[in-house]
Amino acid sequence: MAARVEKKVTAATLAAYLGSTGLLAVLTAIQDNSGLVAGLPDGLEPFVLALIPTAITFVAGWAARHTHRGPTTIA
Repeated sequence: MAARVEKKVTAATLAAYLGSTGLLAVLTAIQDNSGLVAGLPDGLEPFVLALIPTAITFVAGWAARHTHRGPTTIA
């Protein structure tokens, strides 16, 4: 029997997708005006930008309700 996907996992997955898509849309829109990341060293930019969808995913996973699975037994 396949287990249901927890709401936390679904929320975090959706948030990661939307956060990444939104970030790419913003970067595409400002590609000729790099003022958003101009203050960062070139080598650091991808790591800082990757924190945006990561933070959105963390918050979505933390805020979503846990799916109770009942007691488990270890065989």
